[in-house]
Amino acid sequence: MSASKWRDTDDKVTNSRRELIEYIRGYRIMSKQKNDRQTNLTRGIRVEIASLVYNLIEVVVSVTVGLLTGSAALVSWGFDSTVEATSAGTLIWRLKAEKDGGDKRTVLHRNKVALYVVACAFWIVVAAILYEAVSAFISQEAPGFNWWGIAILFVSLVVNPLLAWGKYRYGKRLDSPALKYDAKDTMICEYQTIVVLAGIGLTQWMGWWWADPVAALLIVPYVAWEAFEATKDARSVGPGEAEATADA
Repeated sequence: MSASKWRDTDDKVTNSRRELIEYIRGYRIMSKQKNDRQTNLTRGIRVEIASLVYNLIEVVVSVTVGLLTGSAALVSWGFDSTVEATSAGTLIWRLKAEKDGGDKRTVLHRNKVALYVVACAFWIVVAAILYEAVSAFISQEAPGFNWWGIAILFVSLVVNPLLAWGKYRYGKRLDSPALKYDAKDTMICEYQTIVVLAGIGLTQWMGWWWADPVAALLIVPYVAWEAFEATKDARSVGPGEAEATADA
């Protein structure tokens, strides 16, 4: 065999070897990315499970204490925690679909259902807050004081930022707007906690009976806005988009 043919053969072998190395390298990168996403999905689900459990504790303690003491703000805050719990539950359901290998159409469908569930929960909370606040204005009675209610509010001041950080962290890693949106909701819940504490404080130490229902009403615009946004987002996910996403 001539030297030129040997060189051609050697070049072909070298090129084939290079292509094989690039293929293996690309496969490893894709495999690593897939494994990383599975890990982040698992951790995102764990954060949402922690959020679900804690928010259920918030609901039980705050609503019970609020009803016993007559605090409209505390009851309203507790009802808002039901929305947080519902949001956490639906996000667990949605993330689990992807983690278990569900197709894009299934994930999209779960997103739509989750948004409608959260929207309905928000509107129910708006009605409940208005009822409690109006009842407090009619009775004009200052709510009682209970350390359990104060304790759960102060604990939430610490826990909520940690939950929001976890949700945003994995929302960013997964490129998940839903998780980032949930992180924002959790931080706004932090603001609501401060408002409720201020209302209870003014009622107890300044004798302003109206401060408690006013604090409750300050939560309404946020909850109503979130209800409107969730409803609009759910309606925007239509059958045509589902088909397009499924075929992508």
